[in-house]
Amino acid sequence: MIGGGRVIGLILIGIGVGVFILVAIFLGAQVATRETTITGGLLGIILTFLVLTAPLTGVGIYLLRKGQVEEAQFARARLERDLLNMVLTQGKVTFSEAAISMNVSREEVESLIRSLVGKNLFSGAINWKEGVLYSEEASTLVANKRCPNCGGELELAGKGVIQCPWCGAEVFLHRDVET
Repeated sequence: MIGGGRVIGLILIGIGVGVFILVAIFLGAQVATRETTITGGLLGIILTFLVLTAPLTGVGIYLLRKGQVEEAQFARARLERDLLNMVLTQGKVTFSEAAISMNVSREEVESLIRSLVGKNLFSGAINWKEGVLYSEEASTLVANKRCPNCGGELELAGKGVIQCPWCGAEVFLHRDVET
């Protein structure tokens, strides 16, 4: 379950606080009826806090935070997948179209593109100046040796990134099909 740590964290925090409140009420009643001394009641409350409440709430806070981070990572992965699917299905997508469709900023779209390229998941061309993504199979790019943006001849030199000398578009290839 995505973000399951959040739920468990909230439950542990609730249990820790609940136990502390119940023990404080119980010991308060004990002090009120003179079944125990004020010092004994305070000692019981302090021990309850140290032995039960602090560990439970500490672990709960840790799991809550970890769950939030996990949710953010899954949300980012979902955006990357959506962008990649958009480019693969449409063939050509502008940064602005992607930003509107995914309800994110243009800067976030650029960050997602860099992430996909860094993970070697995107094969195609990017025109950073005009803000356009071109999806093309890496094998087609190698065979045609043509820029998907302007049609200019590409000089495939390897290393996975080729910049078109005509329009400046950057062509990214998967490492397994580099020339």
